[in-house]
Amino acid sequence: MNLAKTCAIVTGGAMGIGFATTKRLLQAGAIVTIWDLNKAALKDAVKQLSVYGTVYAHPCDVTDEAQVKKLSAKAKKEMGKVDILINNAGYVKGGDFLEQPVDIWEKTVDVNFTSILYTTAALLPEMYERNFGFVVNISSAAGMIGVPNLAVYSATKWAVWGLTESLRMEAHNRGKFGVKFASIHPCFLAKGMFEGAQLGIPGRWIVPLVKDHDVIAKAIVESALKKERYSPKRPRSLKIVQFLRLLPDAFFQWILLVIGVAQSMKTWRGRQSESR
Repeated sequence: MNLAKTCAIVTGGAMGIGFATTKRLLQAGAIVTIWDLNKAALKDAVKQLSVYGTVYAHPCDVTDEAQVKKLSAKAKKEMGKVDILINNAGYVKGGDFLEQPVDIWEKTVDVNFTSILYTTAALLPEMYERNFGFVVNISSAAGMIGVPNLAVYSATKWAVWGLTESLRMEAHNRGKFGVKFASIHPCFLAKGMFEGAQLGIPGRWIVPLVKDHDVIAKAIVESALKKERYSPKRPRSLKIVQFLRLLPDAFFQWILLVIGVAQSMKTWRGRQSESR
């Protein structure tokens, strides 16, 4: 996809991956609308990003369907169209499944998955009408393997991956080959929501921490959007998971223990926020 003069919405766009992705989109010639719950961060983001191009910003609770519909219509009016949707807003609360209250489960599902249903339903019909568009959903390495102390988070990210794959097939069945879908799978980032989390040795040698948010932003813009890759993974060595799953299940589970997946959240201290 040639990003020049395209129009994009980035959820959770005021910080982290969303901010870095918006910056890259603007530098590539796109017009961008960012949504975020954090009004102060949103204001600061616009100040920093406006030097790169045209950016609109609105406070948005992506778990509110009515608000998503209203702001989707506003984005179409302000930008003229929406070609690209980056579903980046996310929430994490680490902890043992049985030790978390129900409201944490519900919030995790609402922010990480249900919100994507709302945003996609609001914007996909027009993409189909024009037979042009791109939906990028942020999944996770935890959407490829189950991670303890992230049970519900992992479940939402598996759901995001499954949704993305299903929508790609539905677009094919509709003959809408100009509408693309991609899921992005980051492993633990050194800073931000997952600061402190890491695999054990030798796991961290094979799948090292992602050094910064721009690594994921680059995967979104350069690999998913420009090269139309289906599911970029970062670090790239994360692809090994797909091959390891070809092994007998008991051996695969043993490998997960050896590389330290079971203990990976023990040192987690990252911020908890609705934007990455």
